[in-house]
Amino acid sequence: MGKRRNRPTDPRDPRLWPTRVGLALFWLIGQLPWDGLLAAGRGLGRLAWYLAPARRRVTLTNLKLCFPELSEAEREALARRVLMSTGEAILEMAGAFHNRRIDLGRRLTVSGLEHLEAARERGQGVLLLGMHFNSIDVGSRLLGKFFRFSVVYRPNDNPLLDKLISEGRGTWVNHSVDRNDLRQTVRLLRRGEVVWYAPDQDYGTRHAVFVPFFGVPAATITATSRIARMGKAAVIPCAHYRLPGGRYEIEFGAPLEDFPGDDEQADTARINRTVEHYVRKHPEQYLWVHKRFKHQPPGQPNPYR
Repeated sequence: MGKRRNRPTDPRDPRLWPTRVGLALFWLIGQLPWDGLLAAGRGLGRLAWYLAPARRRVTLTNLKLCFPELSEAEREALARRVLMSTGEAILEMAGAFHNRRIDLGRRLTVSGLEHLEAARERGQGVLLLGMHFNSIDVGSRLLGKFFRFSVVYRPNDNPLLDKLISEGRGTWVNHSVDRNDLRQTVRLLRRGEVVWYAPDQDYGTRHAVFVPFFGVPAATITATSRIARMGKAAVIPCAHYRLPGGRYEIEFGAPLEDFPGDDEQADTARINRTVEHYVRKHPEQYLWVHKRFKHQPPGQPNPYR
C-alpha cells in the first residue's frame, strides 16, 4: 500500500518526465504508415521473446495450462506468435490513438451486427461481452464507426497514461466508467446505451468464484450477471481480430439466451465458456501475457511461481 500511495498523481510531477518522453515517442510512432507500423510491432515482439523473459514465462505457463494437447515445441511456437501479436498491438495502439488520417473502416469486416441493432431497436441496453484480445484499442476505434458506446475499465495508476487512454478513446467513447462504479454502468444500460465490459481477467477473489477457463480454475468476477439483471440488458459477445494484411474483423455473437439465470456461479462459468469459444479462433491474439490464473482455490499452488 505504501508504494501505491507514493505514486505520482500530479501530471506535473518530475517523476513523470520519462513518461512524457515516452509519450512523445509514442506519438511519432503513431505517424508511421499502418502496414509499416504493424511490421515494426512484429519486430518488437520478436525482441520481446529475448528481452522480456518474465512475460515469456507467463505466456508459456498459460499456454501449458490451457493447451495441454500441444507439444512443447507447438506451445513455444504459439508463444512466439503471442509475443509478436502483442508487439503489433503496442504499436497499433499508437496509430489507433494518434493517426486519424487512415480510414481503418476500409480494412474492416463485420459479422453479427444485426444482433446488436435488434436490441437497440427494442430500446434495450446492450452489455457487450468484451474480451482481452490485444487489438483492444484499435477494436474500440473500429466499433466507434457504428455507434458510440461506453467502456468499463480500471483507471491507470499513472495519470499521464490514464489521460492518453481516455483522450485516445474519447472520440468514440461516451463514458469511461471505473469498474468499481456498478451504479453508473447500470444507469447507462437502463437508458438503452451500449456498454463494453470485459470480465476475463484475474481481479482477485473478492466478488469472484473459481470456474473453469480452458479447463483450469480461474478467479472470475460474478458481476456480469448482476449488471445484466439490474440493467435489463442484452448480453452480446464482441470479439475483434487482426487479420493478415493489416485487416480486421469484428464479430458480434447472438445474445446469450436465458441470461442471467438463477445460479450466479453457472452464469459465470458460461461467460468463461463463451470467451474461450472466441479465443480459440485466434489464440495468438489473446492477452496470455496476463497472469490469468494468479489466484487459485485454497490449497492449490500459484502456477507462476
